[in-house]
Amino acid sequence: MAEMTRAENIRIPETGWVVTSGNAGHQEPAIGVFEAMGIRPKVIRVAPGAPFRFLAPYGPAARHPKIAAPWPDVVLVSGRQSIPYARAIRKRSGGRTFTAVLQNPVAGINGFDLVWVNEHDALCGDNVIRTVTTPNRVNVARLKDGAAALRTHAPVLTDRVLGVVIGGSSRFYQFRAVEAEALGEALAKFAAEHGFSVAVTPSRRTGKTNTNIVRDKLSGVPSWVWDGTGDNPYFGILGIAERLVVTCDSVNMLGEAAYTGKPIHAWRLPGTSDKIGAFHKDLIAHGAIHWFDGTCETWDYAPLDATRYVADEIVSRYMERNGRRPIE
Repeated sequence: MAEMTRAENIRIPETGWVVTSGNAGHQEPAIGVFEAMGIRPKVIRVAPGAPFRFLAPYGPAARHPKIAAPWPDVVLVSGRQSIPYARAIRKRSGGRTFTAVLQNPVAGINGFDLVWVNEHDALCGDNVIRTVTTPNRVNVARLKDGAAALRTHAPVLTDRVLGVVIGGSSRFYQFRAVEAEALGEALAKFAAEHGFSVAVTPSRRTGKTNTNIVRDKLSGVPSWVWDGTGDNPYFGILGIAERLVVTCDSVNMLGEAAYTGKPIHAWRLPGTSDKIGAFHKDLIAHGAIHWFDGTCETWDYAPLDATRYVADEIVSRYMERNGRRPIE
């Protein structure tokens, strides 16, 4: 995209900052958007002390040694602690820096060039865009390379792979030993009945005990469960799988799986959340997920790529705001 735009002599964003508290759920989506724009961003982590920490997102920004001129073309922030810095950068750059916020800034949408939220968030405005899934770092190259690496690392896997992504207990959902046992038994039965091998990646929230329970339940079928050492095979599992089972607790995990266009069997966990429940309904309406019921039905849907959409919106609005100026 960048080469084509330069050939047309149209100015596009070329530099960017990611400003977050360092939380992966905030930082990684922002980096993914810049990657889709062809920009390697400067990543700045902020951890303001009192009173700034308590005043965020409404108050002023604390001083930070890395937040100074020269200002970037675009800054992407996410998380309440980062919001004051977005306002400060916009003001101190004289409005030159395009300021974008991922997730609801809470303190209001005025003063930002772009705000992204999930479709299930009740936020509207001329500078607000919405997508069903969350921006992420999943792309075709990562899926292909990850699948090839996993084939080498886990030769037990057969041609047909059931990919399994497990979350864990959270504010809204529970994943305890009883849930791990039920999931492991269901996966083993599904694999045996439908001719699959099973590749599993747990998350930090899964817990070692629960991971071992799932591993034990899968001992009777060809299976590979990541033990937490070495590189996380997450992209590899998304890439290698014919279909996926994903626990229902994580918007990010389900959304990243929906990038693949592969059938997703969502696994129910005890608990409830209005927002995540609305997200499940959006994915079902799109045709991306069915609730796991042990059957091996196949279905198609258009892959969901929120990252590309957000990146394209930023580039388009940046160019429009700058009047499609020729490169200086």
